Amino acid sequence: MDIAEFKRLPVMGILRGVEQKVITALIEAIIESGLKTIEITMNTRNACGLIKEAARVSCGRLTIGAGTVLELATLKEALSSGATFCVTPVLVKEVSLYCQKNKIPIFPGALTPLEIYNAWSLGAAMVKVFPAKFFGPDYFKEIKGPFGDIELLACGGVNPHNIKEYFNKGAAAVAFGASVFRKEWIQENDFASVAKCIKDLISAMN
Repeated sequence: MDIAEFKRLPVMGILRGVEQKVITALIEAIIESGLKTIEITMNTRNACGLIKEAARVSCGRLTIGAGTVLELATLKEALSSGATFCVTPVLVKEVSLYCQKNKIPIFPGALTPLEIYNAWSLGAAMVKVFPAKFFGPDYFKEIKGPFGDIELLACGGVNPHNIKEYFNKGAAAVAFGASVFRKEWIQENDFASVAKCIKDLISAMN
């Protein structure tokens, strides 16, 4: 993953619980929407197979990472399947140290000032503030006061109505999941609605 490239469109999609039978059409819809970066969570059934298929279908048009990584062995499996970055729900020290040593971008999850500082200190590309929706954009402004150099990614509750405010208050990037990749849309093969929702988010950001 090229972090400088990610910062040009600092929006990340989170795929969790999707099935193998829809991944090809879903990835094509994501590419059509203009989104450039997704993570596939490792607690999804056959996550490594999904990463491989997403990489094959996107053919370099998407940057694909592994999410919900809690163990080093899981990270290594994901990397061997084609993932190029890592996202964790909390700071997992051995995973962060491995990523730091091997120059793999990692987005560890944190919430409190101490957690955010500790995650950044272990080489985070950005610190994923999660769940952001319970604190809102103003929390990012407060965190950026003492931690101006720490880059923050807002995850949880980001929508077209507040995405701009998250950036204005100090977020360097945002991530979204179930609010866009809605179970009912995917079950009904309504990938056009998924693509439109992503386009609306990107448009609202700009």
